[in-house]
Amino acid sequence: MSSVSTSRPQPESRSAFKVFRRIDTRWMDNDVYGHVNNVVYYSWFDTAVNAHLIEQGALDIHHGETIGLVIETQCNYFAPLAFPQTIEAGIRVAKLGSSSVRYEIGLFAQGEDLCAARGHFVHVYVDKENRRPVKALPLKLKTVLETLV
Repeated sequence: MSSVSTSRPQPESRSAFKVFRRIDTRWMDNDVYGHVNNVVYYSWFDTAVNAHLIEQGALDIHHGETIGLVIETQCNYFAPLAFPQTIEAGIRVAKLGSSSVRYEIGLFAQGEDLCAARGHFVHVYVDKENRRPVKALPLKLKTVLETLV
């Protein structure tokens, strides 16, 4: 007999996340069912995390020697989001390794306490030239990430 848990994922509160980033929905985000299409959520994950890292000076996408490659991603959906709405993406770091980071993101309708979707992705930070994992995260990146744990 399998010991796999059958409990369903539940939405989390804003208090579970460290920082927030505002994202405005666009007309094209809605699908034929009248809500934001699931693939858009993944782009919001990338946008929220990478914009935060860039703004904090921890990631230089043009001239930096280290880049993050996504190796895993997942999302649970709890309530629909739709254009026109403002989304607030909550970010936290669940695991910080020597070359990898597990980011967890909650997507909230503006002003709501419980997330409409919650997901994660794992970045492995690699050398920009040879694409091999770095031995240690750059100090500035690690310092910023530690504030999100």
